[in-house]
Amino acid sequence: MTAEVLLETTGLARAFGPHAAVRGIDLRVGRGECLALLGLNGAGKTTTLEMLCGVLAPGAGTIRVAGHDLLAEPRAARQCLGYLPETPPLQPDARVIDYLHWAAVVRRIPRSRRRHLVERTLERCCLGGVRRRVIRNLSRGYQQRLGIAQAIVHQPPLVVLDEPTVGLDPRQVQGVRALIGDLRRDHGVILSTHVLADVEAACDRVAILHDGRIIHEQAVAPAADGDRRYRLRFDRPPRPDAVQALDGVLAAEAEGEQSLRVVVRDEAALDGIVAQAAHGGWRLRELAREVRTLEQVFLACTAPRPEEAA
Repeated sequence: MTAEVLLETTGLARAFGPHAAVRGIDLRVGRGECLALLGLNGAGKTTTLEMLCGVLAPGAGTIRVAGHDLLAEPRAARQCLGYLPETPPLQPDARVIDYLHWAAVVRRIPRSRRRHLVERTLERCCLGGVRRRVIRNLSRGYQQRLGIAQAIVHQPPLVVLDEPTVGLDPRQVQGVRALIGDLRRDHGVILSTHVLADVEAACDRVAILHDGRIIHEQAVAPAADGDRRYRLRFDRPPRPDAVQALDGVLAAEAEGEQSLRVVVRDEAALDGIVAQAAHGGWRLRELAREVRTLEQVFLACTAPRPEEAA
């Protein structure tokens, strides 16, 4: 990664009594990047976010935000963070403009810059038309936008969003995704969500948490190994080990009576397979690339192990 590193964690862990909620997580996020955290309920996502934002102290490990150690320099590190929890921390009886001014005061924005930054944030989050409205009378979509606004009013380098599209209608979801895309240009963004479509629309990388650990990490598109997986169908199928012995073939397994699935190092390995199929009389009839969707990757990574299903 060549971008400025805005978040770096090493060995991050947290336990609640005998239960280990987070177990040795390493994360790295740069400016201009959006990282998604995916996981089943109870995987450790919210606990991880709360540690990143200084709400919970880690049991072990280090957190650096824009170069500041969160434990050694908590005020400097938190000033570089913007956090939207799953339930936005709004004041229902306040007006939008008053609430944002209050958020700016809490974030220690100097009086000389406060009005400018509040106005800029209202514009950026498309809240200018409701600036005088009472928050409790806003739609859920506008309330989510206001939650994001309070997280970015002080222009933090790193923005952390926990389930920002929950409960929104499709048009509101599109608006929040567009806002995340806008944030990504100038900030680093961490997005925790159950909605895979949000990840595919807004994120660069995804880390899958399971049982408190990161068990898989990849670029959102294309799938990390999708371009190297192929399905082969033969009239006279060879044994999988005969195909796996070919140069550049990393794995081969039978699928049904006449098909194989293979993983290759690069596309040059396919030439060897085709040549050997002709030489060995395998009668290759189909060669198709397989691209695993993010949903397939997630379900495969989080499938219960035999001991868990018992």
